[in-house]
Amino acid sequence: MYKNLAGRAVLALAAAGFLSPAFSQQQPQQQAQAPLKIGFVYVTPVTDAGWVRQHEEGRKAVEAALGARVKTTYVENVAEGADAERVIRDLAQQGNKLIFTPSFGYMEPTMKVAKDFPDAKFESITGYKTAPNVATANARYYEGRYLAGIAAGRMTKTNIAGYVAGFPIPEVLQGINAFTLGMRSVNPSAQVRVVWLNEWFDPPKERDAAMALFNQNADVVAFHTGSTAVMAAAQERGKLAIAYHSDMRRIAPDAQVVAVTHQWGGYYTQRAKAVLDGSWKSANLWGGVKEGMIRVGDFGTKVPKAVQDEVLARQKDIAAGKLQPFRAVLADVRDNEGRVVIAKGAQLNDEQILTMNWLAEGVQGRIGR
Repeated sequence: MYKNLAGRAVLALAAAGFLSPAFSQQQPQQQAQAPLKIGFVYVTPVTDAGWVRQHEEGRKAVEAALGARVKTTYVENVAEGADAERVIRDLAQQGNKLIFTPSFGYMEPTMKVAKDFPDAKFESITGYKTAPNVATANARYYEGRYLAGIAAGRMTKTNIAGYVAGFPIPEVLQGINAFTLGMRSVNPSAQVRVVWLNEWFDPPKERDAAMALFNQNADVVAFHTGSTAVMAAAQERGKLAIAYHSDMRRIAPDAQVVAVTHQWGGYYTQRAKAVLDGSWKSANLWGGVKEGMIRVGDFGTKVPKAVQDEVLARQKDIAAGKLQPFRAVLADVRDNEGRVVIAKGAQLNDEQILTMNWLAEGVQGRIGR
């Protein structure tokens, strides 16, 4: 109401000659240049590396690309559930017209808030539910996991790898299985031992799990958790590890084999531009190496050039569609209970990958245990 009264006052003053033509003409332009307010919600604190760090780098990329056209903010260390709904709602009430919620447990709170703020746009990262003002996006992390498995298969001396896993959801199972298939594609004797934490971010637990795996003769470890604790443990024990989310050579300069990094800047910038130009639409994107959302590189100094070249060549094959981690080329793919899960000559479709509920042959462990 106050905005309407103010607008009438400006028109009246202009009509009476009290405002210069230049002032009258500048008003719409100045209003149109108001920056787009963008909010981000982070599930852990912002650390030097990890899941949240990559989304923070994405936020910074938006600012770098769009400058004064946007104004971004973030709230860190927000627990999934009721606390997330409160924070997302607060961001919407503060006038953020584009809100990114990058954690699977934020999906339902995002949907609830979006219903109450139809003029705002929401991006549920790793979620799967959409609405007219809610889009979803995720990355094919498993593509990077497969490539990391190739590196691990070439580097292991014990033929045993460890895997520190968060929760037994399909995304994590995809990663474990792709890593195992990649490892065994170059080292058929390789085994992968899994420790489940039922936590995304608990550095002491992550470290203890890595140490337990090293004690079980694993000499290279991968992980799907949110901190750098596994990398630090590998560095401490003189073992090898696969960095996830970010390049972690600063934390583990001698231990890092390779990093599977997530690249969110391009996607976030594209979606912000779409809001600014009015072309934003709800969508569901699942991008990977080809789309530039997953990248494998940042090799450690202990990795021979031949191994680096092999991994990078397979990365190009994935980008070109020549290699699909969940395609059975030479033989059936079986789970670790002996059942055929991918018949020879077949490959899993997206729905089958998204609902994955098995562990591949070579994985020592059970889902969630």
